[in-house]
Amino acid sequence: MTLVVLACVSACSSAESTPPADVPGFDVRIERTFPHDPTAFTQGFEIDDGRLIEGTGRSGQSRITATDLASGEVVARADLPVPLFGEGITRTRDGATVWQLTWQNGIAIARDPDTLAEKARVQYAGEGWGICALADGRLVTSDGSSTLTLRDPSSFDVTGTVAVTRSGEPRDRLNELECTPDGVLANVWQTNDIVRIDTTSGLVTADIDASPLRSALGSDADGVDVLNGIAAVPGTDRFLMTGKLWPTTFEVSLVPRNS
Repeated sequence: MTLVVLACVSACSSAESTPPADVPGFDVRIERTFPHDPTAFTQGFEIDDGRLIEGTGRSGQSRITATDLASGEVVARADLPVPLFGEGITRTRDGATVWQLTWQNGIAIARDPDTLAEKARVQYAGEGWGICALADGRLVTSDGSSTLTLRDPSSFDVTGTVAVTRSGEPRDRLNELECTPDGVLANVWQTNDIVRIDTTSGLVTADIDASPLRSALGSDADGVDVLNGIAAVPGTDRFLMTGKLWPTTFEVSLVPRNS
């Protein structure tokens, strides 16, 4: 496959003081498609300086890879030893480290950003699901609940939490994360939904319907797992999206509903 991208997009949004009267909705519009490894149980998805970094799960099958987006060549790979179950991945804003979460092992792995070789491990409480790096340098992680956790990018220590709500109700099952200038995008586990979150207020500021992607898989949808994988395409308003065991990666734009 051939896909040329230029730089990494990663940031967070400004706060809103009150919940929006009507959370805006967006649909995904498919712009292009690319092959995706159908054996990849995708947990983390991020574009980093011309590479697509992907973390996958399942004990004995978990890995992290960096693929050159121009050539499609895998330029770095690291496999997780049993029993570690890989989850979300992100590169810190200073570029010094790639962090990889594990699901129920309570271990976060700090990796060399170029080779993906393990540099260190730290322990954390609870489950690990998604992770991304905010514009101010902090990391934000999810654990499947309605709470996001803010962390120091060097030590991985907790620096705060954010309770996520939509129209006054908790929005839980937050999974893989992608930090953008407009807020943090989060896959909602076991659905085709993505929400955009303001990490200062915790408010859901947009709903995104990604169900057209699964429909576009057609007969290839047989045997695949859930939507899980969002990577902002630098210098554009587009995203790469895929799912666990999906044979296709979609480049999409977001279209306001009823526009």
